[in-house]
Amino acid sequence: MQLHSKSKILDLTSPKVMGILNVTPDSFSDGGFFANIDKALQQATTMVQQGAAIIDIGGESTRPGACDVSVQNELDRVIPIIEKIHKNLDCWISIDTSKAQVMQEAVDAGADLINDVRALQDQGALGIAAKSEVPVCLMHMQGLPRTMQSAPEYNNLLEEVKTFLLQRVNTCIEAGIRKDNIILDLGFGFGKQLKHNFQLLAATKEFVALGYPLLTGVSRKSMFGQLLNRDINNRLAGSLAGALIAVQQGSQIIRVHDVAETVDVIRVLQEVNSFKE
Repeated sequence: MQLHSKSKILDLTSPKVMGILNVTPDSFSDGGFFANIDKALQQATTMVQQGAAIIDIGGESTRPGACDVSVQNELDRVIPIIEKIHKNLDCWISIDTSKAQVMQEAVDAGADLINDVRALQDQGALGIAAKSEVPVCLMHMQGLPRTMQSAPEYNNLLEEVKTFLLQRVNTCIEAGIRKDNIILDLGFGFGKQLKHNFQLLAATKEFVALGYPLLTGVSRKSMFGQLLNRDINNRLAGSLAGALIAVQQGSQIIRVHDVAETVDVIRVLQEVNSFKE
């Protein structure tokens, strides 16, 4: 399984780690840490050295209750660091946005992948993504970031998430996006209660079986805070357990804050699995 972006190929035969780089003042875990371009580049460099194949750059927080950010504000945050990373590092660059104009300018600046929590549903996003000819990641979310955690409920969680994602896949293919350039994300923490998050994690294999690369993003999320009674700064063990469970079931991309530790966990699993084959 491979992703194709311009002249680049990302081989997903083995799991890839996506390092999170939020250039925002208000992201739930690292808000404000990397708003400075030099600090952002330094963090990206560190994550690539630690084994990240992809750097995911976000200029608008999608935490519960997050406020909207203007297009220009988001562009001012993300474009300079995309240009810097594109010029200085050998890695894939992902733009974490739902805005069509940000997608377009990010790809023009060097982004290789569009990662959209709204699954290309915002005005103009689908057309821009199709025209860009880069891979897209479609995430499931019930509601919107500002209200998504207000008592979300499902009649049949797995089927509803699966139906939504496959509908978006079909829409993307009809719009001209290559089938083999579509990634799925179950949307942990996006309109999900604690039980929903862990039910989805337990069912990762069912979604892998749909035949599209699966991105899993559970790093430092409240599902571990609630389960283990840990604050954001003490969720590493839970995050690594979640990453391991996802990779064991076939998830190909793991989106994390803690790159080095996640890479170590995956390498240990791969070494063990090499003796089973």
